[in-house]
Amino acid sequence: VRLVGGSRCSGRLEILHDQTWMSVCDAAFDQQDAEVVCRELDCGAPVQVLGAAAFGKGDTQMWTQEIQCKGNESQINFCPVTQSHKNTCSHKNDVGLMCADNVNVRLAGGQSRCAGRVEVLQRGQWGTVCDFFWDMADAAVVCRELDCGEPVDVLGGAHFGPGSGPFETNLKLCTGSESTLKSCGSVKWGLYPCDHTKDAGVICSGVRLIGNSSCSGRLEILHDQTWVSVCDAAFDQQDAEVVCRELDCGAPVQVLGAAAFDKGDTQMWTQEIQCRGNESQIHLCPTSFNKNSCSHDNYEGLFCG
Repeated sequence: VRLVGGSRCSGRLEILHDQTWMSVCDAAFDQQDAEVVCRELDCGAPVQVLGAAAFGKGDTQMWTQEIQCKGNESQINFCPVTQSHKNTCSHKNDVGLMCADNVNVRLAGGQSRCAGRVEVLQRGQWGTVCDFFWDMADAAVVCRELDCGEPVDVLGGAHFGPGSGPFETNLKLCTGSESTLKSCGSVKWGLYPCDHTKDAGVICSGVRLIGNSSCSGRLEILHDQTWVSVCDAAFDQQDAEVVCRELDCGAPVQVLGAAAFDKGDTQMWTQEIQCRGNESQIHLCPTSFNKNSCSHDNYEGLFCG
């Protein structure tokens, strides 16, 4: 089933039958049928069923059967049909459908909404992604879709704990520029044994540590799509608590000033961060203008552990 001529979750309804896409008559489709279509497409609940070719006239054959879903089926092909409906239909009667556009990916099991096990909505059920070939390009798409900044780390082996439900065994072939994970290509791959001990995880953040590991290094913050460094005079233990938590790196072990992790070549962040220490992400902390005169000799560094 697909929706054509609108968006991912709205458009003219077409059903695949004998390898041919067919349009559906508005007289043969109701709210219960709409519930099933929206679920199958991993969209939200039906918002509106529209007749009279609201999304334009199709150029396909017309579906000749009447769909009689109960509304709880996971796919349209599980619904009963009658052999033919009594109405005379043309493309003036093509049915259209608007479903709510759900978020179809989430991160679970981490310390913030931007770090965790990758879970995708598959026919109304949350499932996980196999870590085989899962990489930073795939993670970049997830982080963008969730408005979580940039990918900081990609983790396999159920780092955030094993999930439940179905798991996606198709290899995702994201370039990194797609707006949603569903927009990425994929390829069937059956040679790698996937189970929930191999669930993929991602850490996205507007903050990162540049050093020998993702949990220690020079502190940089994403501001207006540019990574900027932080002055050691504008950063304290409470700020460190938030950074380590956001990066899923435990507690701060040491806060280091004086460019302990090299001087870098980024711009200097002009704000002073004033976290209370219990925030889940650095961008939720208040800031004020930093009165200190800072240079590349004052870059902030941090060890989390």
